Amino acid sequence: MNNAKPIPNKNVEILDKFWSEKIELIRTEVIPYQWKALNDMIEGAEPSACIRNFRLAAQALQKRRNGEETPVYPTDKWYYPPSDSPADSFYGWVFQDSDLAKWIEAAAFSLENRPDAELESLVDGAVELICAAQADNGYIDTFYTINDPSKAFTNLRDHHELYCFGHLAEAAVAYYKAVGKDKLLKAVCRFADLICDTFGENGKAGYGGHEIAEMALIKLYETTEKFDYLKTAKLFIDRRGTKPYYFDTEHGRDSGEKLDYFYNQAHLPVREQDEAVGHAVRAVYLYSGMADAARLTDDKELFDACRRLFDNITERKMYITGGIGSTKDGEAFTFDYDLPNDLAYAETCASIGLVFFARRMLQRDFEGKYADIMEKCLYNGVLSGIARDGKSFFYVNPLEVDLTACKRDSRKNHIKPVRQKWFDCACCPPNLARLISDYGEYCFTETDGALFVNLYQSAKVNSEKAEIEIKSDYLQSGKIEFKINPKNPFTLALRIPCWCDDFTFSIKNPYIKKGYAYFDIENETTLIAEFPPKVKIMKCNPLVRSNAGKIAVTRGPFVYCLEEKDNGKNLHLLSLSRNPKFRFDGENITANGYREEIKAHNRLYYEYEEPEKRLVRLKFIPYYKWANRGENEMCVYIRY
Repeated sequence: MNNAKPIPNKNVEILDKFWSEKIELIRTEVIPYQWKALNDMIEGAEPSACIRNFRLAAQALQKRRNGEETPVYPTDKWYYPPSDSPADSFYGWVFQDSDLAKWIEAAAFSLENRPDAELESLVDGAVELICAAQADNGYIDTFYTINDPSKAFTNLRDHHELYCFGHLAEAAVAYYKAVGKDKLLKAVCRFADLICDTFGENGKAGYGGHEIAEMALIKLYETTEKFDYLKTAKLFIDRRGTKPYYFDTEHGRDSGEKLDYFYNQAHLPVREQDEAVGHAVRAVYLYSGMADAARLTDDKELFDACRRLFDNITERKMYITGGIGSTKDGEAFTFDYDLPNDLAYAETCASIGLVFFARRMLQRDFEGKYADIMEKCLYNGVLSGIARDGKSFFYVNPLEVDLTACKRDSRKNHIKPVRQKWFDCACCPPNLARLISDYGEYCFTETDGALFVNLYQSAKVNSEKAEIEIKSDYLQSGKIEFKINPKNPFTLALRIPCWCDDFTFSIKNPYIKKGYAYFDIENETTLIAEFPPKVKIMKCNPLVRSNAGKIAVTRGPFVYCLEEKDNGKNLHLLSLSRNPKFRFDGENITANGYREEIKAHNRLYYEYEEPEKRLVRLKFIPYYKWANRGENEMCVYIRY
């Protein structure tokens, strides 16, 4: 069993200006804002109905306990709009409960970073509400509790009970670790026990349509040491894709010999899968659970499958921003090298899920490429999902936006030129909040003999191995100073970023393996690492048709983009000069380029003639900052 584990948030004080501002924004703005959204208190935003559903479920349970009958409502849809549903029935998406769970988890990580009595009291109230909505057998799901309890666990393919459980379990563990309160943890364990009884070795051979229960059960196992949770998680993983398909069984269909359920990653047994397919968020949540299970059970075959899937995503199906899932049809992966910029889906939750997957791969196999992907996603495809003020969000993260097309072309109506206040399907905002609040846990990993530094920022770390003070200028000069006070001799491993070509260390001749530099630390030590970032012109594989003849600009971990606000309309007419003369001002990049002139002959087609171009100075901004200045065009790739 691999015993690698993240250093917990409470042992990591983030001092870095860049990340401490983001974490504080979540604490002071995002968490309070999202609590209002969950309570339908944001004017002009899509209603959530999440808190309302929990209250209604608690009332329905109490009535039944009192011997009263409650109405039965349909359970055959994914979405129940308030405008078309009875007043005492469930409102919203069948997975709406998960929004409250993710909010609690974000609040828990925030409390771990900085105690806040008012926020803790708010969470305690939410916990009381959830527990009031728990059935006597441990079941928690407001959709079925309100509309028809007899239908519980009858449609695992579509109706997200195990998904909602998974988020609730992760929230319960986080809150217990943050403040030591176990009421929600005990409630979730009762629900987990019900799941183990229902779907364990002697139960139904089921598994969830939307994965997350796998890694949530494993997190419960690591917290409670109850082996049934790990065993059931492994059963969910091992059953997936086997014949007859469970989803056919529960729907009265004959599986036959057909290959089905790509959308749910249930088309093949997981050990036979080598291509990421289907709904992107579901996929990376499954792969995260697989990586956890492989680590804890020393299952090499399962981990080999994880490695193949990770490489398929990152080498053939991932945008340069860390976005995954290129089509809105099923919010899904398509085929290798299919990465259109202007049709991109790249759901925020999918990039977050890829961070989860990468961290779990890193816990099993210390290879720098996993932390490189965490970094790429965090600085680009994740942070782009939230506005500078923390009060609006992107569900979809395109790499090119044309205002006319996204408003008038139905193929692109998922593309928004500005972030939204909230969504009826609001999975992304609380997912962002919980990841950013938990940022500290992604920075460092500890084993029996070593401490790995995966992400770089100014911080104070108190680990089992040492007290370490880090002063970082990573995003500017790339210089990082470590002051290390060891408690016992240990090995310090520093990731060498994949974008850095010319790194140096003040302690010479470290042992370098798989993207990490290793140093033996026995006494109080000061170590300086330098990873100087430089502006790079990046080209993607020529099989990516959308980017033939185009390049992207990066510096360090950041991908850059052009916006209309700085460069005028019709960004597609711009090209980068062969002699760009890049200049970095501390945040933005300027470069020489050309703008193709539009001739006045007004013909749609004409015989080719050399286009007229004028020299312009282009301005690139970090991709994550786009759309903070109102509606305007944007593009990441530019002609070269």
